[in-house]
Amino acid sequence: MCQNSGMAQFQEMMRQQLESSMHAELEKLLNTAAGEEREVSRKDFEGFKNLFHRFLQVKGPSIEWIKIQRPPEDSIQPYDKIAGTAPPDNVADCLNKLVVVKLNGGLGTSMGCKGPKSLISVRNENTFLDLTVQQIEHLNKTYDTDVPLVLMNSFNTDEDTKKILQKYTHHRVKIHTFNQSRYPRVNKESLLPVSTGLSMTGQSAEGWYPPGHGDIYASFYNSGLLEQLIAQGKEYIFVSNIDNLGATVDLHILHHLVNQPNGKRCEFIMEVTDKTRADVKGGTLIQYEGKLRLLEIAQVPKAHVDEFKSVSKFKIFNTNNLWISLSAIKRLQEQKAMDLEIIVNPKTLDGGQNVVQLETAVGAAIKCFDNALGINVPRSRFLPVKTTSDLLLVMSNLYSLDAGSLTMSPKREFPTTPHVKLGSSFTQVQEYLTRFESIPDMLELDHLTVSGDVTLGKNVSLKGTVIVIANHGDRIDIPAGSMLENKIVSGNLRIMDH
Repeated sequence: MCQNSGMAQFQEMMRQQLESSMHAELEKLLNTAAGEEREVSRKDFEGFKNLFHRFLQVKGPSIEWIKIQRPPEDSIQPYDKIAGTAPPDNVADCLNKLVVVKLNGGLGTSMGCKGPKSLISVRNENTFLDLTVQQIEHLNKTYDTDVPLVLMNSFNTDEDTKKILQKYTHHRVKIHTFNQSRYPRVNKESLLPVSTGLSMTGQSAEGWYPPGHGDIYASFYNSGLLEQLIAQGKEYIFVSNIDNLGATVDLHILHHLVNQPNGKRCEFIMEVTDKTRADVKGGTLIQYEGKLRLLEIAQVPKAHVDEFKSVSKFKIFNTNNLWISLSAIKRLQEQKAMDLEIIVNPKTLDGGQNVVQLETAVGAAIKCFDNALGINVPRSRFLPVKTTSDLLLVMSNLYSLDAGSLTMSPKREFPTTPHVKLGSSFTQVQEYLTRFESIPDMLELDHLTVSGDVTLGKNVSLKGTVIVIANHGDRIDIPAGSMLENKIVSGNLRIMDH
């Protein structure tokens, strides 16, 4: 016993030593700047110190697998039950209590684009941001309301986004922005910041990161914007990723939220949807110690990862479309009661240095709010564009565009989207665009795999399962007007017109 307590004391001393070294290093970093930059960083560092302190305390997985239970029946409602009620008379009253928040911290690097991802064109020259503005403007004009748009930017996207916002000045949408925190990456071995100054130029730039979307609560609160919106009579935010084209304002969910009985005010709704084989990594809802809780793959003990991925045990996943009470965020921030699980994200910098980023996820806060609820929504509310394969789907005739919203074409006979896998020659948007002379007709497509040096001419039609594979050194050109139905094309050949 004595040996164990000695060990615990030693570990506690080590923790305290690491924390005081970290605090000293953060002070040094603050001294490399002055004025407003220093004050903003000081606020950021308060949040980081709290995260780092909790990171040092955590022993082993944050979840004990044996304690996991299925959520109670009534804690995840089917969408049909909520949408089954007649449309409310007071739509405008509901909308005037709403703020739309888009997570806009990401860059387009995974798709080969410079700058914010939200500025990539996705449909008829419209960017993600254009579509969002059109959707909200359409609501405001239709119902004569004032739903504002708030963008949570990161230091990677803020400057470019603000430049572009000028083009929306004559649109009927008030747009606000606030910035995610900027946290220091820490050396994996020493657990100290790798950066030597607050500057974002040169070597120092690599030393900083935006700490995941769980940071929304603190940075929204610290920006002063949260208070401002509450003072304007706003009650709820609808938060989603800006690259999820299915995340439009849903009047049924909003009505359900606003008209809760007083004793059971629902402070948090997470939209979930049924898992398919493509979604095995998505976070899921569980009941844990009497509370609804988000379980992410990063929290799952290695021995249980396969079980987590199974579609039979965990049937739903988090779309990251969330409806949250503004006053509840304010209360939890003031009580310092937001206790989000830490995601430890290891990275290797360009110079080969191993670092860790401490991050949190916005949905993990579900356990902190009162009367939280999951709503199992149709798959159409989850249409993320992460790759050019996703981009091909949303640019095609599978979808029609109306007032900024994409809806599945009524001409498609089955509601599921085709499975599309484009090879590495298509990864970057610029190259992808040069390989399609026009976007093919995909209304009757089930599965498409394209790999190697392949181009498609104008007005190509794809049906059933189509696989086109150009071997190394070969090239395949699909001629204009071709119709490929249940076809495998490989080698160095040109398909003749059908």
